[in-house]
Amino acid sequence: MIDYFGGTVATAKVLNISKSTVSLWGEVIPWKYALLIEKLTKKNLMLEADLYQNKTIRTLKNNSL
Repeated sequence: MIDYFGGTVATAKVLNISKSTVSLWGEVIPWKYALLIEKLTKKNLMLEADLYQNKTIRTLKNNSL
């Protein structure tokens, strides 16, 4: 995903967050950023709800469609 935007700094700028926040992400991007990325990329990059255990995430995603 970071490559999509052109690196950590570019990703941080697009999301209006700090570079260190992006650098702290593990294999799974925090859900609130994943939802934002999905919206900003017009679903070219999509949140994978199955990666998140919380049913609220799936509900939010389904309601936004």
